[in-house]
Amino acid sequence: MPPTAQTFDSDDRAAFKRLDGAVYSRPGRLFASACFRLAVLGAPLLLAACGAGGFTLDKMDVDRSIVTGSVTSAPSPQDPDMASDQSTIRNAVSSVDVEELGGKPVPWANSETGSRGSVTNLVQTGEKGSYCRAFSVSRERFDGVSMYKGQACMSDAGDWRLDNFTAL
Repeated sequence: MPPTAQTFDSDDRAAFKRLDGAVYSRPGRLFASACFRLAVLGAPLLLAACGAGGFTLDKMDVDRSIVTGSVTSAPSPQDPDMASDQSTIRNAVSSVDVEELGGKPVPWANSETGSRGSVTNLVQTGEKGSYCRAFSVSRERFDGVSMYKGQACMSDAGDWRLDNFTAL
């Protein structure tokens, strides 16, 4: 069995003493001391080299020489949840009986977006088959409450469409 295996295989104090002597010998101490000196002297030199260029925020500017392509930017979509909320509001406006409502607010909630609110000031105009309903609506979301005015009208096919929906 090799001597190193005997060192780790033995339970006696002499094995630990031999191991201790090998680690803390003069050559081991010299190597550790040299590594420490290199680290102490090398670290400031590396840091000084990084700062030698004299970097300041005044020199920061947009690099106009880089051209990435000629694709025009698409118009940014307003609120991705707005279309779903408008559909829910339209359904709430179209499903209520205005005569029975008596001026009470109509609550609405969209489980897809987490938005909710109430439709108020609901007024129906037009004749049978071509109704339009003007309304005010609140939209409560995680980012705050918004107020809108809108108008939903019935098409010739009997479907309701949202003709106007603007923020107040």
